[in-house]
Amino acid sequence: MLKKLAGCIREYKKDSVLSPLFVAAEVIMEVFIPYLMGKIVDNGIQTGNISYILKVGAVLTVICLLSLSTGILAGKHAARASAGFAKNLRHDMFHKVQDFSFSNIDSFSVAGLVTRLTTDVSNLQNSYQMLIRIAVRSPLMLIFSLFMTIRVNPKMTLIFLCIIPFLALALGTIVTHAHPIFERVFKTYDKLNGVVSENLSGIRVVKAFVREEREKEKFTSVSGKIFSDFVSAEKWLAFNGPVMQLSSYSAMLLISWFGAKLIVKSGDNAALGMTTGDLMVLMTYSMQILSTLMMISMIFVMLTMSKAAAKRVCAVLSTESDLTNGENPITEIKDGSIDFENVGFSYTKDENHLCLKNINIHINSGETVGIIGSTGSSKSSFVQLIPRLYDATTGSVKVGGIDVKNYDLDCLRNSVAMVLQKNVLFSGTIKENLRWGNENATDEELVEACKLSQAHNFIESFPDGYDTYIEQGGTNVSGGQKQRICIARSLLKKPKILILDDSTSAVDTKTDALIRKAFSQYIPETTKIIIAQRISSVEHADKIIVLDGGEIADVGTHEELLKTSEIYSEVYYSQVKGDDSNG
Repeated sequence: MLKKLAGCIREYKKDSVLSPLFVAAEVIMEVFIPYLMGKIVDNGIQTGNISYILKVGAVLTVICLLSLSTGILAGKHAARASAGFAKNLRHDMFHKVQDFSFSNIDSFSVAGLVTRLTTDVSNLQNSYQMLIRIAVRSPLMLIFSLFMTIRVNPKMTLIFLCIIPFLALALGTIVTHAHPIFERVFKTYDKLNGVVSENLSGIRVVKAFVREEREKEKFTSVSGKIFSDFVSAEKWLAFNGPVMQLSSYSAMLLISWFGAKLIVKSGDNAALGMTTGDLMVLMTYSMQILSTLMMISMIFVMLTMSKAAAKRVCAVLSTESDLTNGENPITEIKDGSIDFENVGFSYTKDENHLCLKNINIHINSGETVGIIGSTGSSKSSFVQLIPRLYDATTGSVKVGGIDVKNYDLDCLRNSVAMVLQKNVLFSGTIKENLRWGNENATDEELVEACKLSQAHNFIESFPDGYDTYIEQGGTNVSGGQKQRICIARSLLKKPKILILDDSTSAVDTKTDALIRKAFSQYIPETTKIIIAQRISSVEHADKIIVLDGGEIADVGTHEELLKTSEIYSEVYYSQVKGDDSNG
């Protein structure tokens, strides 16, 4: 885990090294300050030696300025290193997610990935800054301060040596009980993000069904769980303050008590015991040591929180996509022919629970193929195997006569254009959305693709035409308009295979017919697969596949299926009667 995280430091190694070095210099300067102040009291103020006071005071001023300068530089480099580390973490995680298959994303959940990219990385950023600054400063300050107290009075050092084990035991107890709670909290954050994301994306449905109160209850329940977990953790962490104060005041009381006795006994003579300056120095070092111990306890608390975050981030960075290229991937697809040979598919990769079973079908290049089936008959699962959005669990899927697993993934997906059920447009102009299909497409090519998808006329009716700004998710265009823009975007890829997954459901039958006619006239060599609920969308296809329960029930033309397929004819006549009654 540490090696994986360390690999994200990269170009910020210099800052990560310079920060501890400046911290070490700052600590050395700070440790000398109390020592010199004690010398001024004993050898300057007590004796009235003004020249000594001025001389040592000048040295003290220089050390203070050096301490300030090194502290500023340490802070600057620590901030740069931690922010850069977080930037690289997010970069690596985001790029890793881009390579994930759908099954990889399903295993983490979208909400979980969002939490890892935001909350978890922020916790690691704060922890890293503490590690290269405070985690270096505190042990050094502890060691140097203890060394100086031994130098001033070895016997008084025993006070600290007695307090440190007590603090270590208390801190260990706090961390042991708090860490499991923080691990639980981060998992609950995933649920919170999921609730918020689901609510915002489906806000229209929520308001349409007047379910605001129900959504508020869901949010309150999850956020309440986070609240209760944090309260439980904070109850343990709250012991940190009293324990530290008890230790600090006990140390100061003991130093004052024994120090005063030694000063009185020695008559304020350094040769016979302790002096007033020594007591002042010891008091200052005691504050440094105890504040350092408090910082160390804070570091442990922060590391306790970030340990859970680190595991979650490394889980993403360590996961390899289950869809990868072979050793020598093929980068050229001969044609758009498709073969399913004894294909079975399960989202859980369990051969005993397949949602697609015994799929055997051959589709010629350039054919138009319709797919009909009831809801849940695995129509979308069927077509998602072609561009390798998922891999078949059993059997093989071939494109151009070659198993899709042997193709370069980018090459395969560039040759297979897919318009999914959930049409997604991104914030930006219509032109920018269209160029997702081909970033180098000319304006003429954009217009041609939009004419094929019957989108050109309504785009031209907008005041800004193709420069019309699309809101995130395409909320400022209708469902049918969104579908036609998405179809045009796919056509710009000039694919060998075009898959329309129920992507004309929001357009009227006349427009649907015009789109299909344009396809047959202008892209005859492209294999076209059309999933539809309306028979009219697929009745002119070269062949129609009827899926039922994840299996191919029938295959044939419209006329053949009306005679031989009970499922197909039942759907057809129910729709014809529905159209007649509507008329």
